[in-house]
Amino acid sequence: MEKSSSFLFAGIRFDRKKFANDFARLSKKEEKVLPGVETGADELTEKRTVSAGKRRKRKTNVSESIEGFSVFKSSKPVAAVGKKKEVEDEILQEKKETNRQIEKDAILRKKYGIHISGHGVPSPLQNFAELRSRYSCKRYLLQNLAGLGFKEPTPIQRQAIPVLLSGRECFACAPTGSGKTLAFIFPILMKLKPGAMDGIHAVVLCPTRELAAQTTRECKKLAKGKKIYIKLMTKELARCGDFKKMPCDILVSTPLRLEFAIRKRKLDLSRVEYLILDESDKLFELGFVEQIDSVVKACSNPSIIRSLFSATLPDSVEELARTIMHDAVRVIVGRKNSASELIKQKLIFAGSEEGKLLALRQSFAESLNPPILVFVQSKERAKDLYKELAFDNIKADVIHADLTQTQRENAVDSFRAGKTWVLIATDVIARGMDFKGINCVINYDFPESAAAYIHRIGRSGRAGRSGEALTLYTEDDVPFLRNIANVMVASGCEVPSWILALPKLRRKKHRPQRDSISIQPTDDGK
Repeated sequence: MEKSSSFLFAGIRFDRKKFANDFARLSKKEEKVLPGVETGADELTEKRTVSAGKRRKRKTNVSESIEGFSVFKSSKPVAAVGKKKEVEDEILQEKKETNRQIEKDAILRKKYGIHISGHGVPSPLQNFAELRSRYSCKRYLLQNLAGLGFKEPTPIQRQAIPVLLSGRECFACAPTGSGKTLAFIFPILMKLKPGAMDGIHAVVLCPTRELAAQTTRECKKLAKGKKIYIKLMTKELARCGDFKKMPCDILVSTPLRLEFAIRKRKLDLSRVEYLILDESDKLFELGFVEQIDSVVKACSNPSIIRSLFSATLPDSVEELARTIMHDAVRVIVGRKNSASELIKQKLIFAGSEEGKLLALRQSFAESLNPPILVFVQSKERAKDLYKELAFDNIKADVIHADLTQTQRENAVDSFRAGKTWVLIATDVIARGMDFKGINCVINYDFPESAAAYIHRIGRSGRAGRSGEALTLYTEDDVPFLRNIANVMVASGCEVPSWILALPKLRRKKHRPQRDSISIQPTDDGK
């Protein structure tokens, strides 16, 4: 038994020297679990002390690298983290507000058919009262606006006015009669200081003298009651005006007269802050480009704002205009290069020149609802048609380029006053002229292009009123029907399917040599 018992307990004492390596390995494990156990071996204790020192050194380095998480450090980093979180919350809130505003703007633009391109476009106007809250508009301007009967801004006014007031340049394309003149005049008047008399601050270029005179009248109505000097560049002023002594805040002119005054009369435009090109597509046509360049160079103010407004804006014109503009906002109301949906448009086949005259007389006999504008393609044909209608009991008048300025103004004034029922005209007055209450436009001669058609019929259906447009065509005009039909379809009018099946002739103007209008009285004495 003794032997067996001694054998059982023989393993309690073992040779440390023999199993030194194993003992050292086991001692490390014990140290981790029970670091306080004594081993009794100096050599192993020394090794354990060195290894523990190394571990403590590593732990110290780690704690120093992430000091922001130490609970024993100062509370300053924690405060900084709290302040940073507040700033992040504010930025997040601002982003949410911005996104909400962008969504509201998008809904409003969609409602009014406003299409924009460009970064950072300002919000459209909800109403005219917003001009005072957002831009500190002077009270007298809003009173004048209300006095003229303007209650709600039109789509182009809702977006173009904030764009110009924010100091951005603008391409604006909107249907005729949609209020483009007020859209660029009103921001200019808001920025002007009445009675400053320190030079010309705004220049408005128009393609025709009639449109320039009309723009001047509208501008004076809006500026009523304040010393804002608005001048129309007449022939006499361009030749003899003393521009150094003449007070002028806003100058309205045609390109030729303004370029003449710059070249011959040393007109100073270095203080101009706004340069507006009204009916810009016509201004950029061949013959006006050189004058436009001269005016642009003369307007040397580095902070000048240049803008283009028109009912039609071809891509070629837009590309040319971008060479003089910087960071411009593009504003399109409805479909680009389209007519107003308020105009009822109709195509009438007349067969020949004689048939056109019969169709015109028949139209007058069935429903003569003046005032009526009749468009022809040349001044010779305008004279002939005027002589032909002289046989009829119709109060007609004519306007063309051969008339003097006074004669043209008298013709327009008589038409506006209702003394004339029918006004025969060339395309010279199709650009921008605003006749109140035009009920019908008749294209006696087929328009030379879709743009010409849009501007012609745009004399009707203005400022929210309805209108009518009749276009007579002959066999010679049939190949060009598709160009006009596309405009009609875009504005909601019905067009025969065979016309839409015709090939579209791009960039081809239609000015055929037509037979002269007969001036012989008919058999019935007319």
